[in-house]
Amino acid sequence: MKVIIPTAGLGTRLRPHTYSKPKPLVSVAGKSVLGHVLDTLQQISIDEIVFITGYLGNQIEEYVRTNYDFSARFVEQTELKGQAHAVYLARDVVSGPTLILYVDTIFTADLTHLNTLDVDGAIYVREVEDPRRFGVTFVENNRIIKLVEKPDTDISNLAMIGLYYVRDAQRLMQSIEVLMERDIQTKGEYYLTDALQLMIDDNAHFVAESVDVWEDCGTKETVLQTNRHLLDNGHSHVGKTEGSIVIPPVYIDDNAKVVNSIVGPYVSIAAGAVVQDSIVQNSIINQNAHIHSVALHNSLLGDHATVQGDFRELNAGDMSEIRF
Repeated sequence: MKVIIPTAGLGTRLRPHTYSKPKPLVSVAGKSVLGHVLDTLQQISIDEIVFITGYLGNQIEEYVRTNYDFSARFVEQTELKGQAHAVYLARDVVSGPTLILYVDTIFTADLTHLNTLDVDGAIYVREVEDPRRFGVTFVENNRIIKLVEKPDTDISNLAMIGLYYVRDAQRLMQSIEVLMERDIQTKGEYYLTDALQLMIDDNAHFVAESVDVWEDCGTKETVLQTNRHLLDNGHSHVGKTEGSIVIPPVYIDDNAKVVNSIVGPYVSIAAGAVVQDSIVQNSIINQNAHIHSVALHNSLLGDHATVQGDFRELNAGDMSEIRF
């Protein structure tokens, strides 16, 4: 099995954090989003993973080389022309069964049976209440007949999560070639959905596979939600603290320092971070960040960030209203 992971997006919805690191390296529950995804892939036998890199792609390569020992290849996408264009850059190095995975989502799914599927491909989906933010699938008689990217109405609630399997990668590449030759674009980009639709129109048999968990990591709010989910499901850890109250679930790295503080619930504190005389809830504190005398809620702090406050003494009378 080959795997293609596009990672070249700019991650504009997660700025300012993605000014200095690529979106896949944003941290949740003590590990990068990319790390959580790669851990999930360890359930299958992988011949090689092809990373399509772009902005700050050297950080992606360094992270993978440092933390994982599988065969990896890195291909740079110099022009951001869309998902299908990114996948097409791997055309010379993939063949046969191939998994394509976008790395802004964390999922739980059984991938072990993919090589036994007697179909041309599988698209992983989950039912959602509002499908207009996603690509959706239409299924008849256990077969996908139509794909629509970000529909204007709620015409189907089976949203594609960004995980695709094709039995013949070169057939997909040929479909992408046709897509670009005909200049078929959606909202100004070459979408993988449109290339897969060309395959379906050419009688390729695709099935919808459901996932148990799908958590998005595309915005600050969804990153915090994913952090909560992971902490609730086996990713909590409490390192050493001093004079502090810890309200689980939390992730406190063994090399973090928490002193005279109240931490939790749903807080992740990375290695080298210092939290002192503070109250922190529902937040992610990244490596080597320093927090002193503040109350934080629903917050993301980047590497080496410093937040320092000052507790106040008040003598307020009846009917007072004080705002800071």
